[in-house]
Amino acid sequence: MNNISIMQPYLFPYIGYFHLIMASDIFVIYDDVNYIKQGYINRNNILFNGEVQRFTLPVPGSSSNKYINELYYTADIKKILTTIKQAYSKSQHFDSVFPLIEDVLKYENRSIPVLCKYSFEKILSYLDMKKTLIFSSDLNIERDANPAQRLIDICKVLKGDTYINSPGGRALYKKEFFDEYGIDLKFIDPIISKYQQINSNEFVPFLSIIDILMNNSPESIKVFFHQYSLKD
Repeated sequence: MNNISIMQPYLFPYIGYFHLIMASDIFVIYDDVNYIKQGYINRNNILFNGEVQRFTLPVPGSSSNKYINELYYTADIKKILTTIKQAYSKSQHFDSVFPLIEDVLKYENRSIPVLCKYSFEKILSYLDMKKTLIFSSDLNIERDANPAQRLIDICKVLKGDTYINSPGGRALYKKEFFDEYGIDLKFIDPIISKYQQINSNEFVPFLSIIDILMNNSPESIKVFFHQYSLKD
């Protein structure tokens, strides 16, 4: 049986997203649900001269009435690349990490879930790690079911006996409902370790994974990726 996590695709998300990936035997990129505007699908935060700054990769024609896998990132990446380069050009691991970021942002397939999956795979490869990542749209499930039932159906199709959700899911899903289907509902609690950030005297947590990649060795990041706990 398998541990299953399911999450919408985010662009260079914070480390808690990668904790979900690491805790899973199979990580499902939830791409056949409605796009979330003002969320993290196309934006996140980095440090620029010691201050938090938002970066955004536009999604032309974005609408909450469309599925995520119906939408595409813009091919105009000049602004976002310039912002990241200016923010981290003096960081310890810039020469190794910036080509990875550039490769992801220049990826020919602009589909949101495809590009995000590519980014996750590139980051894991950089860390000499590998996980199973799949799209929910490739699974044979009932798509008109309510949200909790869809999650259960995905777990069943993938022979999952444990579903691992983000902390915010505590307000949405009840353990007793999942128990009825023989699935153990767990919530991940990320542990955010401090590290030295460029041009910052006080540690700023919950930034894009870009900040961690730029400021830490692959060996250190691999340790960070396993710093979480699973709770009922």
